[in-house]
Amino acid sequence: MGKIGLFDLENHFTFYGAYHNNPINIAVHMLFVWPIFFTALLFFYFTPSFFNLPKIEFSLFGNEVLLVLNIGFLLTLIYSVFYVCLDVKAGSLAALLCAVCWVASSFLASQLGYSLSWKVVLGAQLVCWTGQFIGHGVFEKRAPALLDNLVQAFIMAPFFVLLEALQTFFRYEPYPGFHSAVQEKMEVEIKEWKDKKQKLIS
Repeated sequence: MGKIGLFDLENHFTFYGAYHNNPINIAVHMLFVWPIFFTALLFFYFTPSFFNLPKIEFSLFGNEVLLVLNIGFLLTLIYSVFYVCLDVKAGSLAALLCAVCWVASSFLASQLGYSLSWKVVLGAQLVCWTGQFIGHGVFEKRAPALLDNLVQAFIMAPFFVLLEALQTFFRYEPYPGFHSAVQEKMEVEIKEWKDKKQKLIS
């Protein structure tokens, strides 16, 4: 059964899906969204810890890794909890991926150092964002969702592509009838957008 308000997955998925209806654009986002999240965490690794909290130290592949309880950790926590609240099964998988990204980005950052990490982040972000804007401009022919709702677009993007992949390859639905309900709402939103666009042209 669907949830309401902030945790209304149908509403969130309908909003984001209305901007990502073209299969090629969806594939582009599947390819680039999680690397954007990963490299953002890579950059935030170098921010200071909250309240001088101690770092978590462990060994990975024979190398020392320090996990810092900073902005990167906070973002990982917020995303993870929000995704689990949206849908326990898919959300738990998304939360696990967020945690893996945090640990892996911390490992990579500790190996590269700040001077090289920010260059990797800049290059990856430029490639990924360029790819997504091309996906919207060439294939979707609609501006990205972030231009209408920045917060929702950024938070929902990783979960959207994961849920889209689970649905496409494993026929997963958070609950029976979810896909058909979202598809129906998306068609209405897309039609309204096309009607508005046509009025502006005429």
